[in-house]
Amino acid sequence: MARKKGEGLSRRDFIKVTGAGTAAAGFGPFFLFPEKAQAQQKTLKILQWSHFVPGYDKWFDGVFCKEWGAKHNTNVVVDHIAIGEINARAAAEVAAKKGHDLFMFLSPPAAYEKQVIDHGEVYQEVERKNGKKIDLAHKSTYNPKTKKYFAFSDSYVPDPGNYRIDLWGTVGYPKGPDTWDDLLKGAKKIKDTVGNPCGIGFSQELDTSMATRACLWSFGGSEQTPDGAPALKSKQTLEAVKFMRSLYKETETPEVFTWDPSSNNRAMLAGKASFVMNAISITRAAEKDNPEMSAKIGLTPALKGPVRRLAAEHVMDCYVIWDFAENKEGAKQFLVDYIDNFESAFKGIEFYNFPCFPKTVPDLQQLIAKDAKANPPDKYKVLGNVLDWATNVGYPGYASAAIDEVFNTWVIPTMFAKAARDEMSPEDAVEAADKEVRRIFDKWK
Repeated sequence: MARKKGEGLSRRDFIKVTGAGTAAAGFGPFFLFPEKAQAQQKTLKILQWSHFVPGYDKWFDGVFCKEWGAKHNTNVVVDHIAIGEINARAAAEVAAKKGHDLFMFLSPPAAYEKQVIDHGEVYQEVERKNGKKIDLAHKSTYNPKTKKYFAFSDSYVPDPGNYRIDLWGTVGYPKGPDTWDDLLKGAKKIKDTVGNPCGIGFSQELDTSMATRACLWSFGGSEQTPDGAPALKSKQTLEAVKFMRSLYKETETPEVFTWDPSSNNRAMLAGKASFVMNAISITRAAEKDNPEMSAKIGLTPALKGPVRRLAAEHVMDCYVIWDFAENKEGAKQFLVDYIDNFESAFKGIEFYNFPCFPKTVPDLQQLIAKDAKANPPDKYKVLGNVLDWATNVGYPGYASAAIDEVFNTWVIPTMFAKAARDEMSPEDAVEAADKEVRRIFDKWK
């Protein structure tokens, strides 16, 4: 108060007046002193996948990032890479301690907890403005032992069943299969009568990982207990493996052992597969390039098993800010502002990614229930209750570092594939996978 009139407050006095807590929140340059952030242009480097819906990348790069960069006097550089290159690039950046400020993973990157900041403050600011995040985001990015958020999730992608309406109608399932038992019976009839195989993969790739976990969980099995102890070896896991072995032998063809993440898309769009588990990238592609096929593809929720109806999310967007990032503050601000604009993203992405903060798209149910591009217009209405049947990698526990390694070393798909190809008996395949899961869990204790 003794300062001369007209001199204004010093930075020290300003912090005393406003409270040190704001500065400690980690949003310094943009939240406290926007005029200083504008003084010199900064750079924000972002790495993420080349999206299966090309229109999203155009919106993200050409609209949102461009406008955000202009507002914050920041040169936003976005690098896109193929889905299969993400993990190798992440490992390279960590080894070099240099790379992007924001790095996107498509599954929970818990193994990198020590190499990233705590994203809790980002969640706090977003929740202050946009309400609570869904539990799926919490369990995919939080370590309950260290109390640290090792990533920030903006969205997730539902993983429904895609089925040929015409083929399934001819075998008595006009609305497609509702259960795993329906899938086996109906897909066998279709293959036996008209030759179209079922298209669930058995290879080391993302779609197979999600489909095999859906079966595992629906039969009552899981990789771990709710409190994080290894639990793969069980009667329920064995029943799931035996079922998938039968599904392969009675409804599929050997090509599924070498599939990549887009193989089931191609099989469905070419009119070959009777059923696949995938996101709506298939139906969106058909709407653009093959309207006749689009009208033949319907969607189902997760298939019901003997114990529950459950599936993994197809993709879990997880952004991390490396602890060696050069523009941490800009990266935090970008995520906060991105969520503010998620409704535009949801429309630009054609309903592919669903919000982790539901209040950002308050009319989601109405949007997906009547879409001008869909045939019929209510095709995507089935996704309205997706959170009733979608869960996180690591269910029924959290996505831990051990679960991360199990996921990225393909332990679960390999277990199913070895039994399906008769390389091992179902019992031996489960035994081998359980041994590997326990080895990995011991490593991360």
